[in-house]
Amino acid sequence: MKVFKFGGASLESIERIHKVGAIVQSFPDDKLLIVISAMGKTTNELEKVAQNFFLRKREIAAQLLYNIEQAHMETAAALLGNREHPVFQQLQQFFTEAEWTLGEKPLRTFDYYYDQLVGLGELLSTAIVSAWFNQSGIQNTWIDVRDVFRTDDNFRDANIDWAATQRNVTEKVLPLFNTTNIVIAQGFIGSTDQNESVTLGREGSDYSAAVFANMLDAESQTIWKDVEGLKNADPKLFPNTINIPEISYSEVIEMAYYGAQVIHPKTIKPLQNKQIPLYVKSFLNKDLPGTVIKEEADHTQLPPIIVLKQNQVLITVTSRDYAFITEDKISDIYDIFHGLKIKINLMQNAAISFSCCIDNNPEKIELLIKAMHQDFKLSYNESLQLLTMRYYQDGLLDELCNGKTILLEQRSHTTVQRILK
Repeated sequence: MKVFKFGGASLESIERIHKVGAIVQSFPDDKLLIVISAMGKTTNELEKVAQNFFLRKREIAAQLLYNIEQAHMETAAALLGNREHPVFQQLQQFFTEAEWTLGEKPLRTFDYYYDQLVGLGELLSTAIVSAWFNQSGIQNTWIDVRDVFRTDDNFRDANIDWAATQRNVTEKVLPLFNTTNIVIAQGFIGSTDQNESVTLGREGSDYSAAVFANMLDAESQTIWKDVEGLKNADPKLFPNTINIPEISYSEVIEMAYYGAQVIHPKTIKPLQNKQIPLYVKSFLNKDLPGTVIKEEADHTQLPPIIVLKQNQVLITVTSRDYAFITEDKISDIYDIFHGLKIKINLMQNAAISFSCCIDNNPEKIELLIKAMHQDFKLSYNESLQLLTMRYYQDGLLDELCNGKTILLEQRSHTTVQRILK
């Protein structure tokens, strides 16, 4: 049993979907559980639908949804050759359900409506790919992962109910492999015990695949991307990046924690718990060696690992009565950040102040100011960068910061972080 995950980039054109098919056909004797993301930038477009709906701009939301529908219908027709295939009825049903949501008044939280709408992308992509696979002789069974992944109702970042989900995998998914070698499921989404759709966090398809790998006792998980493997920096931001042939679970968790867009942060634990290796390979050239992520790896050969987070905000919190920021005050501050679901990317405290770096989300910053107004004064700087370098080299670090103002720095024996303006 192997688990494969194909991301949106691997589905953004007919040519690339054909490559996905060729990769799957090259494993004729393996049982494959395949997790598939939304096509191309569909998730971004569906987020716009959700935002406009919640702002009661229903006509704009409906038009955006229609555009997504037409794009998917055209892709399905191009792959399948006609519009008579039963999958078109399935696709239409998915869009009808989304239209029902748009017909409601937004009386619940934005996160709830986000999850009812944005998870549509994975249902569409998997239905289309599954239908084309079957038509092309790649026999497979399509499942709705919302019937399998049971979660709580923490919308937009739902937590898996491991016991209930394991029962569903054992009873509903495993028996399918008695009649087929390939099962296709969605990433990113699940369902509460009230059958309300949820998402598992942005880019959560990696995590979905890891949950399946754990529960199916898979021999490996492979994430197919549009790069050769893991690199020491984002090649879109930095020239001359270096491929990393092998790396440990713990190091990848560190990279994800600091913001590297390589693997979803939750992905590693389910794999590490059962010592399942994770491969990162290129769907553009499946014969390249890629990267293997495993328990033990030689870190003495690792190059400097660089992570640059854009659009950061440095917030400084000061006590109104000039009281020291001691453990009780820090606890109060943490509680506020936790309640607003604001992730702190870097923090530092002094005698009467607490500073932290967060992603720029104006709505949450406004809520943060209101929540802290009574006991604290709050100021902030916007449009900043957070540079993290593990296994740093001072010369390279200075080169990357050349011409910028360093507002705050933290340094350990392995890692440097700098907030830059």
